[in-house]
Amino acid sequence: MVWIMILVAVGIIIGNLMLLRHTAHMKMPSLKDKQPRHSDDQDAWDNDDWKKDDWDKD
Repeated sequence: MVWIMILVAVGIIIGNLMLLRHTAHMKMPSLKDKQPRHSDDQDAWDNDDWKKDDWDKD
């Protein structure tokens, strides 16, 4: 039973090292390329039909 746990642990370690080696040369996307996400949220807030002025009265 102990040998199975050792083999699983070694397998996980080897798998993680292989994954790290495979992804080492991949480039991360730049933050400048991404559009701000909250602009769509603000448009949705402005376009809904709720009365936002009533929120302060409660």
